[in-house]
Amino acid sequence: MGKQRVLSGVQPTGNLHLGNYLGAIRNWVEAQSDYDNYLFVADLHAITVPHDPKELASNTYTLVALYLACGLDLNHSTIFVQSHVSAHSELTWLLNCITPLNWLQDMIQFKEKAVKQGENVGVGLLDYPVLMSADILLYQADFVPVGEDQKQHLELTRDIVNRFNHLFATPDQPVLKLPAPLIRKEGARVMSLTDGTRKMSKSDPSELSRINLLDTPEQIANKIKRCKTDPVRGLTFDDPERPECNNLLTLYMLLSGKNKAEVAAECENMGWGQFKPLLTETAIAALKPIQDKYQAVMADKGYLESVLRDGRQKAQAVANQTLAEVKAALGYSVPL
Repeated sequence: MGKQRVLSGVQPTGNLHLGNYLGAIRNWVEAQSDYDNYLFVADLHAITVPHDPKELASNTYTLVALYLACGLDLNHSTIFVQSHVSAHSELTWLLNCITPLNWLQDMIQFKEKAVKQGENVGVGLLDYPVLMSADILLYQADFVPVGEDQKQHLELTRDIVNRFNHLFATPDQPVLKLPAPLIRKEGARVMSLTDGTRKMSKSDPSELSRINLLDTPEQIANKIKRCKTDPVRGLTFDDPERPECNNLLTLYMLLSGKNKAEVAAECENMGWGQFKPLLTETAIAALKPIQDKYQAVMADKGYLESVLRDGRQKAQAVANQTLAEVKAALGYSVPL
């Protein structure tokens, strides 16, 4: 028995920040040897909302380089770009034709995002959950890491699998594998620097709300200097009246490698004027190895392109096999 397969994708929009790293990527890195990982840049998903064509390709390279800089190992993970594997688009069309329209209209994220776009909402925004299903099913994934906002999409994928296999396969020989959610060890819940009650997010319009993995020391210092605090002296964890205090102490704990008790003892009598420079120094030091590795990867364009070329070839081999089985089940002739 080989390792079970995990499939995950991230859109190349905005910079990865400490919330992405401490909340998810660091855990992926720690557990990557346990699975056969297929990790892709979801650039087809990135155009379901208005985007800048000039930035799409560069953001794709940036994301791949950051994956490698954060410690993803090509011995355990296949990294590729979604649009480089045409089977994603082809399987989406085939699944479109068996997916009831009302299943897509009921998706919560479509309803929320469609309101923002108004009359300009595109078909892609309605249909992207089917593309997401195709992403998963092409690789016959055993598990898909999901957050709270993606659970409905995985449920839709499972519904599509059941419908397809019921219509075009047999119970003892299903064509598509039923994926399960992967609930990883919970990562750190990193909150916004401007509001300790909200998660750090790249969709927040304020750059001051987050520390990006590629921020310069000067940017990090400025963001921490201007982050929201309170007038109370002495810093403590877990006080519901002081969410920003708890968030900043948690950041310091995670970035310094110290445990909660050590941080609590070290900082209990500090004021913000003493703590902020300490957090700044710690954040800069923690991000330096990632930034150095990122710069090295980006400087070697040939290596980066070879990673994506090898990833595309490995992904295509699996995806095209699944696509051929789906087409055969639907009754398509084999090309001569």
